[in-house]
Amino acid sequence: MTTCKLTVMTLGQRIRELRDQRDLSLRELASRIGCSAPFLSDIELGRRYPSEKVLKDIADQLGEKIEELKAFDTRPPVEAMKQRIAADPRYAYAFRTVIEKNISPDDLLDLANRQDKKKK
Repeated sequence: MTTCKLTVMTLGQRIRELRDQRDLSLRELASRIGCSAPFLSDIELGRRYPSEKVLKDIADQLGEKIEELKAFDTRPPVEAMKQRIAADPRYAYAFRTVIEKNISPDDLLDLANRQDKKKK
């Protein structure tokens, strides 16, 4: 029996991959976005996360859409999820159901986008 291990690329890893593809040094990209090389290194190593503005600057310099980079941000919105569950326990049931039924992130985003369009 073979075991398949799923590895997920993090935001920092994706930034480094794109930077390497464009043959940009860490210092060069840091200079272009107006931050220090150690700060950018910490982002790539997953020790820190960029602000919305810094992430947009990185995306612009790497020729990537900010939404594409955000898809690699693996930080769960834990506090927001806890608050929702505390306010309405049906959220806990919904989250468990999503996991149990193996609903993909794309399916969840499609549902959220359809709901958003209905509201407008």
